[in-house]
Amino acid sequence: VSVLQERREDFPGIVIEMRPKRRYIGGSAASHVLGYVNEITAEELTGPRFTEYEPGMLIGKVGIERQYEERLQGRQGVRYLEVDALGRIVGSLAGIEEDAGDPGEDIHLTLDLELMEWIHSIFPDSLAGAVIALDPVDGGVLALYSAPTFDPNAFVNGLTPAEWAVLESDPETPLFNRAVTGTYPPGSTWKLAAAAIAVDRGVVGPREFMPEPCNGGIFIGDDYRRCWEEEGHGYLDLAGAIASSCNVYFYQLGLRVGLDPLLEEGIRIGFAKQSGIDLPQESSGIFPEGREYWERIFGYRPQENEVLNLAIGQGPNSQTPLKMAQFYLALARDGTAPTPHLLENPDPTEDWRLPNMSRESMEVLREGMRGVASPGGTAYLGTALEHWEVLGKTGTSQNPQDTLRPHAWFAGMAGPRGEDPEIVVVALVEFGESGSGVAAPLVSKTADFFLRREHGMPLPDSIQTLGEHYNFGRPAPWAR
Repeated sequence: VSVLQERREDFPGIVIEMRPKRRYIGGSAASHVLGYVNEITAEELTGPRFTEYEPGMLIGKVGIERQYEERLQGRQGVRYLEVDALGRIVGSLAGIEEDAGDPGEDIHLTLDLELMEWIHSIFPDSLAGAVIALDPVDGGVLALYSAPTFDPNAFVNGLTPAEWAVLESDPETPLFNRAVTGTYPPGSTWKLAAAAIAVDRGVVGPREFMPEPCNGGIFIGDDYRRCWEEEGHGYLDLAGAIASSCNVYFYQLGLRVGLDPLLEEGIRIGFAKQSGIDLPQESSGIFPEGREYWERIFGYRPQENEVLNLAIGQGPNSQTPLKMAQFYLALARDGTAPTPHLLENPDPTEDWRLPNMSRESMEVLREGMRGVASPGGTAYLGTALEHWEVLGKTGTSQNPQDTLRPHAWFAGMAGPRGEDPEIVVVALVEFGESGSGVAAPLVSKTADFFLRREHGMPLPDSIQTLGEHYNFGRPAPWAR
């Protein structure tokens, strides 16, 4: 270019322009949340959003790039130049007013790039899913990761039609943002919502035992409903049922709440809504607004026993990983959760609220989540860490696409033992089959990395859960 610039008189008619070029430092680790830029299309130019745009301009297509396109783009200016016959600039054209335009803004995000790169490094290459980390203080998004991913830098110079066709037709769908667009049955991670509704309605006491013990299953009329634990859990109170994820307990809890109240409270809490994050293309949750939902979607009038599946996070209930992260953010904050946000210092929004529960009742829910990651809990081996306390809930949800390979969830929070949580993390692994074995380690390793760094502790080359220590034949010396 410099040689051409020096010899411009030899190439009349050639104009050399300098244009800015995006460089995505996070690469594939942050592709779904940051998005990418590409040339504006003819169709976009006809829309009301881009009336002042011109052909050839680069615009944000997805992610933050799309959400804050106008702020990042700025406004183009105009300068009229006089050139000679060889295309050399003589000066500004006299008598015509110039417009300097407006530069694009700098925006500051809540994202923790190091944390996102860490998640990218530990998420198994052969699996698909999402990991989300939120700041319990204000709901700021520390990490929003979707796998498989792509390199947004490949879009900077534009993709050829052939390159785009390959990427768009990839059966692993790397362009699909599983964190905010994908919806999945929440499985047992939703049992905390059922528990909160039951306590709020006064139909279950925090320390109350259900009348029927878990012996591996229970008859509901003529219908025998199994628990995942064939040998049963015996008599349990609410915290014990959460820690052991007992289906028999939650079947009885669901019947006590009733179908209509459960639907009413689920809608009121917000499980049919978006979280409100400042990202485009967020999906709303799928949750029945009433009995008419079954008539409209399935063509039949539901019976009361539909509440059995809903109480354990199955049935017509699908949520984005982000929505479940917002719910667990509320559990970490004594019942309220601000809207998850990526922009620092956003405009204030109304908090998302759980049912009104006493501090004692909320602590019972946390006690149950604490038990999940404690000896005897469903995710002890997958979550136990040396320095931090993990509270959470496993979930293994039925997958309509492959009934033999359910999705794996773990949703929870972590912080120093005996103190308030300092990070909320949710992991969803498609076809992961085991919430405790596949999703839980992703959550605990994400929390461990973040907390070690925040508390000035050295970061090891790798982080291993208690279960991984055992698998490698090296029992952890800190294990209880």
